[in-house]
Amino acid sequence: MQVITIGEALIDFIPNEKDVDLKAVNSFVKHAGGAPANVAAVVAKLGGSSIFLGQVGHDSFGDYLIDKLKYFGVETKYIHQTSRRPTSLAFVSLTAKGERDFIFYRNPGADELYEASMVPKHIFDRNILHFCSVSLADQPIKDAHLRAIELTRRHNGLVSFDPNIRLSLWHDHKKLLNRVYEFLHLADIVKVSSEELSFLTGFDHEEIAIKSLFVGFVKVVIVTKGKKGAALYFKDIDAVIKHQGFSVDSIDTTGAGDAFMGAFLKQLSENNLVLNQYNSYDILKNSNAYAALSTTKLGGMENIPSVESLNEFINTHKS
Repeated sequence: MQVITIGEALIDFIPNEKDVDLKAVNSFVKHAGGAPANVAAVVAKLGGSSIFLGQVGHDSFGDYLIDKLKYFGVETKYIHQTSRRPTSLAFVSLTAKGERDFIFYRNPGADELYEASMVPKHIFDRNILHFCSVSLADQPIKDAHLRAIELTRRHNGLVSFDPNIRLSLWHDHKKLLNRVYEFLHLADIVKVSSEELSFLTGFDHEEIAIKSLFVGFVKVVIVTKGKKGAALYFKDIDAVIKHQGFSVDSIDTTGAGDAFMGAFLKQLSENNLVLNQYNSYDILKNSNAYAALSTTKLGGMENIPSVESLNEFINTHKS
């Protein structure tokens, strides 16, 4: 069983300085990034099978991204390259606590020109499809997402959606909200951060906000809470599964949500798409551990932890 991700692969430029505005940064370090690409890399790094669907520029940055995904073991033969637009770039500012601020150079990037006709038809048989909202603007890649979701449903797969809100990419935040809900209805599993809940739902009360996300096909909602762990809610089961998270000395939270989601989906693929109140605690625990461990190094993809590092971390943080 495979995890297929679709969307953006881009270059994150992360400053060497912390707690500095982007205008004051003197130097950056290049890192492979893009949330769907990060998730695919995590799945492969943990020993799972993953495919990335998308497009990069016919340039050095595009070559670099493909090489990085290959290095991790991600299937890259369905990635397209184009000379029409360059590979997208993101400049990321880090605060003293490792939190982030983004400036994107895209408008559009090569990734946004990925078309529905480029989506392969034969890879979706009972597999997991994962996507985010960064690639859902009015560009060809939006229709490619719809095509991939349609093929996943037709072949008894499972659809996973992490809105991964980036307000700086949308001039009209109401349009962003409408677009998120348009696609949220199509997902089986939705992962949101606690910071995104109020924006997405309009409710300040967490329980009410979470219940409002059970629309369309949504069966499971996961709320990630940073160092406070995560909670998992079922539509049809009166149970909330919670894990308190792990305390670490975080230096960079870039890609932590992707690390969590990659670990989560890799375990779900091993469980033959079965997720219930009996296996979800261990899945949450391992996903939280992997996300926490990922924040102890710089970069969203290059330094994602190994299986051995994950097992050692869990063994030394037993509660």
